[in-house]
Amino acid sequence: MRHRFALFSLVLLLSLAAGAQNAQYVKYVRQYKDLAIEQMKKYNIPASITLAQALLESGAGQSELARESNNHFGIKCHNWSGKKVYHDDDASDDCFRVYKSVRDSYEDHSIFLSTSQRYRPLFKLKNTDYVGWAQGLKLAGYATNPSYADRLINIIESYNLDQYDVPYGTYTVLSVGSHQPHIANGLVYVVTRKGDTIKLISDEFGISVGSLLRYNDLYKGYVPEDGDILYLHRKNWRAKKPYKTHVVREGESMYSISQMYGIRLARLYRMNRDKGDITSYAPSVGDVIRLR
Repeated sequence: MRHRFALFSLVLLLSLAAGAQNAQYVKYVRQYKDLAIEQMKKYNIPASITLAQALLESGAGQSELARESNNHFGIKCHNWSGKKVYHDDDASDDCFRVYKSVRDSYEDHSIFLSTSQRYRPLFKLKNTDYVGWAQGLKLAGYATNPSYADRLINIIESYNLDQYDVPYGTYTVLSVGSHQPHIANGLVYVVTRKGDTIKLISDEFGISVGSLLRYNDLYKGYVPEDGDILYLHRKNWRAKKPYKTHVVREGESMYSISQMYGIRLARLYRMNRDKGDITSYAPSVGDVIRLR
């Protein structure tokens, strides 16, 4: 079961997609992702949501409010005793908070959300549920734009920001051990080598053998081959944007496609049940497989 070609294809597709990204957004994410992760660990707010809100509200740090007042989240002066500045927004001369540093802005954003009664339901969501968080922020009235949730979700998926929402235990071991973890489709994975065992990967990353097998749709007793993709947490329900379909190539299977795009195998079968009996369907070269 070799997936080297699948891995190469995935890297190529991601590289092509990255070319269309806004360079200022990419620069901003690189500069502040660690700060967003720090806030996630302290307040349990998804790092992807924090980054998406900051990117949207501050224009990737280029807005006047961000540049002159270090306010990256458009937070207004309600119950604020600190320095203030006035800008036209929903009304003329709306009052906005001024911060000494960008870090102070991120910290106040976390406090603002975590201490407000109207945002409390969001903290019942998993910090990997960025869709629920985005929709909840809109429903709670964080912004007046009716498409606010969709805009946050689009930013997160376009810039793969949910990769920073991986469970804390997984994230903290990214540089540990002999296998180099990679991130794609918002998922952390490693590429196995000759001689690897599931137990070896389990011990290295502190993830049970059963969990690794379940995450990767594998059977008990499976022995990895050189070049297999092995995810370190649960795969997604569907492919990330912009991937909608996949044209089958020589040597590919439903399993290799599910690993390529980080989709749960049973879900991939269900999305393609129009092709007949999902328990026996084997794709042929040229078949078009739905990914979303």
